[in-house]
Amino acid sequence: MNLDGKVALITGSARGIGKAIALRLARDGADIVINDIVGNQALAEESAQEMRALGCKSSVALADVSDSAAANAMVEQVLSEYGRVGILVNNAGITRDQLLLRMSDQEWQSVITINLTGSFNCTRAVARPMIKQRGGCIINIASVIGLIGNTGQANYAASKAGIIGLTKSAAKELAPRGIRVNAIAPGFIVTAMTDALNEDARETLLRQIPLQRLGTAEDVAEAAAFLASESAAYITGQVLQVDGGMVM
Repeated sequence: MNLDGKVALITGSARGIGKAIALRLARDGADIVINDIVGNQALAEESAQEMRALGCKSSVALADVSDSAAANAMVEQVLSEYGRVGILVNNAGITRDQLLLRMSDQEWQSVITINLTGSFNCTRAVARPMIKQRGGCIINIASVIGLIGNTGQANYAASKAGIIGLTKSAAKELAPRGIRVNAIAPGFIVTAMTDALNEDARETLLRQIPLQRLGTAEDVAEAAAFLASESAAYITGQVLQVDGGMVM
């Protein structure tokens, strides 16, 4: 994939899936803006340095994406430094798992605000400059849980289902302006949490996956690189499931 001359803003990219996406886009030639919360500045700077080692320009834009003013200021910072923004990846998100009857208002609201409202805030913030540029690409990180639900994750499932709805609506509104909006729905991805599973629990997970392995952050990053590239120039409003066939 060739992303030379593109500027990519990836939220929640100091580590995990966001960082893997940033590294993949950097290898394809994009300049990378690392976003994370203010408390993660050292980690974000370290990630930006890794991007620079690949030969691209990279900087840090710390912001709480759930705050619309902060999201707007972040995009203004990117425009001031680079003059444009061609790719937005809405990756920032949290979980606060709890059974429905025990879930507190705060556990519900924090997940909805960061995952869904954060994606809306950043999408709205980049839409105007992308319209002026007459083009752009927005990739939202959803989840298969937004398609099938999951016990103990009513808040997370609702937020990710909302992201899918946001993706399709934004795609319809922005397509006439040359802006593509798609989502990626990862399945079970290798994390510190899955690493801690005992053998029985791991086998239970694998039985749900036809390809018989957990996904990696790099699997998700490959999908993002495709959607960000000209190879996906005629694709918008879609949800690409990266789940080993778990949800068919």
